[in-house]
Amino acid sequence: MADNLLIIEDETLLGAELQRHFRRDGWEVSWVRSIADAQHLLFIDELAPLVVLSDMNLPDGNGLDFLEQARQQSVSAEWIFLTGYGTVPDSVRALKLGALDFLTKPCDPERLALIIAGATRSGRAQRRVSDQVAAQSRRYNVDSFSGASAAAVSTRDMLTRLAAVPYSALLISGETGTGKGLAARILHHSGSRANAPLVEVNCAAIPHELMEAELFGHEAGAFTSAKARRRGLLEQADSGTLFLDELGELALDLQAKLLTAIEDKVIRRVGGEREIRLDVQIIAATNQDLHSAMAERRFREDLYHRLAVFQLVLPPLRQRREDIRALSQRFVTEFNHKAGKKISRIPDPAWQLLEQHAWPGNVRELRNAIERAVLLSNGTTLETGWLQLNPARSVATASTDQLCLPLDGSMALDDMDKHIIQTALARHAYNVTATARALGTTRETLRYRVDKYGLKSGARDVD
Repeated sequence: MADNLLIIEDETLLGAELQRHFRRDGWEVSWVRSIADAQHLLFIDELAPLVVLSDMNLPDGNGLDFLEQARQQSVSAEWIFLTGYGTVPDSVRALKLGALDFLTKPCDPERLALIIAGATRSGRAQRRVSDQVAAQSRRYNVDSFSGASAAAVSTRDMLTRLAAVPYSALLISGETGTGKGLAARILHHSGSRANAPLVEVNCAAIPHELMEAELFGHEAGAFTSAKARRRGLLEQADSGTLFLDELGELALDLQAKLLTAIEDKVIRRVGGEREIRLDVQIIAATNQDLHSAMAERRFREDLYHRLAVFQLVLPPLRQRREDIRALSQRFVTEFNHKAGKKISRIPDPAWQLLEQHAWPGNVRELRNAIERAVLLSNGTTLETGWLQLNPARSVATASTDQLCLPLDGSMALDDMDKHIIQTALARHAYNVTATARALGTTRETLRYRVDKYGLKSGARDVD
């Protein structure tokens, strides 16, 4: 499809010549002679030109004033001015408004061709970015957090409220697999910074000795392997959002530097002397109990209180079991589309397994199970066996002396440890001595883990 060029020129001979020239070059050309006609095309007919070539002085107004109006209406076309007489203040204003160039008549055809070629490349790049932002905004809207349960409705309400708030930092907490990454993307793409970058980093995936340079960047020669200057993730997220997943894994010294960056909105690259001022929105997520981490001096209280002014707690799937059907159908649709499958029916035995399963890995575990079953099933019916859900792990049929955990990556080791201890405590009426005996460990060791995972509520020692 040909790119559209809008020409705004009241001189008939020049306008007609420009129209013929650019049509020969393959453009779809729209030519108008006044600002009023251009307004109708852009604001009413919603023409989306890649490039606008405009005279400065038109019969019904000034081209610069029209450019300012177009920018206010979110017209993103590259703008080039032609004028019979130009002044320095006009050219300065044109560039401030985002015009690509300002040319005086008569313009050399070869120079105009070069400028139009540059405008074409720039306009196409901007359009790709704009299309990507629009696609992400459609994908990550508040309704992306699916479910009709009270917990899901409450979470969507909180996401809607937070997306409208100009916060500088926010903390998302919840068990592994509850959708913390999804919530962060919803908040970014539904908020005022949707057109700016979203930069994501998993604090548990980067070694401590590299983390500072990743976050803050470094100058050439700052350390042995620093061959050139590198912008850190905070700089890359300037004017947008930095999502710090697994925040509890961040070392204490870096927690202090992160707090300073949030408070002062200033960073300094590793090995650098110059302070760099930033405007970054921080969204942090953790599946850890940060209160226990603070008690053990593994997490700074001042950073916690700075982040937790705005806090979002995501519910585990076991607290929103009525959403399992809607989530399952959504995942079936998603993987049908990705894999070219035509699964349209989930049989009753599959529904029974899905609704009775304990889901220690939460929504991520459910998504993994549906993906596996859709990809491996034949025909239009989801094959129950490919869910690979052990009935012994269901809520209704779990044995009192057995506990099964997923080995598909949906639960971290600490989450498994916590789930085992929490389940064992519940089965022994929170009697620490009896639970320690059942787990084959000492009361002191169990007490340490109870404190570590914040499972103190109800736990008691009984000899």
